[in-house]
Amino acid sequence: MTTAKQPAWDVVALGEALVEFNQTRPGEPQYLQGFGGDTSNAVIAAARAGARTAYLTRLGSDAFGQALLDLWAREGVDTTAVERDAQHPTGIYFVTHGAAGHEFSYLRAGSAASRMAPAWLADESVDGPAAVLQQCRILHVSGISLAVSASACDTAYEAMRVARAAGARVAFDPNLRLKLWPLARARACIAHAVSLCDIFLPGLDDMAALLGLHDADAIADWGHAQGAATVVVKLGADGVLLSSADPAVPRQRVAGRSVALVDATGAGDCFDGNLLARLALGDDLAAAVRYANTAASLTVQGFGAVAPLPTAQLVQALL
Repeated sequence: MTTAKQPAWDVVALGEALVEFNQTRPGEPQYLQGFGGDTSNAVIAAARAGARTAYLTRLGSDAFGQALLDLWAREGVDTTAVERDAQHPTGIYFVTHGAAGHEFSYLRAGSAASRMAPAWLADESVDGPAAVLQQCRILHVSGISLAVSASACDTAYEAMRVARAAGARVAFDPNLRLKLWPLARARACIAHAVSLCDIFLPGLDDMAALLGLHDADAIADWGHAQGAATVVVKLGADGVLLSSADPAVPRQRVAGRSVALVDATGAGDCFDGNLLARLALGDDLAAAVRYANTAASLTVQGFGAVAPLPTAQLVQALL
């Protein structure tokens, strides 16, 4: 008797990783160097939650690119299929803080990751990106991956197709950044991505800016109408709305946790990574959301996108 081969990876993410400079005192030129990039943050969060993870991206052949590879090695994120580019740099960004919250400023135009193209995924070698996509339980992609360039957008769509064809679930977070692309293009590209995903992970603020939707139920309805089977609407301090396209499964709200906010950078990425890790490891959706909510409440109590991401032990202790 033969048994089905188990996927090599629980969570694989595709996108652009960057080096981060995060302002530590509002109005003053003091910055803490760290790492960012939404899907990179999410896959590191998934690794700290106990998932087997891999990342797909392109990096410059520069010191920042090597620093990211060293980071993923420390975190246990496989980078076998990461491609280096001697002609284009690794992207960087700055986070500043003020009365209106945190603001991002990017230096990523023409980055190595923005040069991703679908042909890259056609590499059929045993450790190439196609093999990684075909051996995962869940692929995670974001709207930022669609926004950095047209070729990166096409690459993300192709990755979603390849992963689903191999039996994986696809998760998509719109993570809207209107500094990166026009609203009309964002609407069209994000709607198409939702039609290719199984798990849609929108935030309330993003959907208000993208479509003028301010109600969590309306956002869930829109996600299902595009084709997503599961919608998890992130409501910030108000928690999360869970919705299934199956009418037999009632919608459910999970309350948020009240904590002292230090820096919200990467909180949504932390939530995504922990949620997907727990789903891949066998939790039902409600349990995975409670775990991810707890993880996100921990990460906002420190500076930066990566450093404060909690381990499974810290999350379990708080739960």
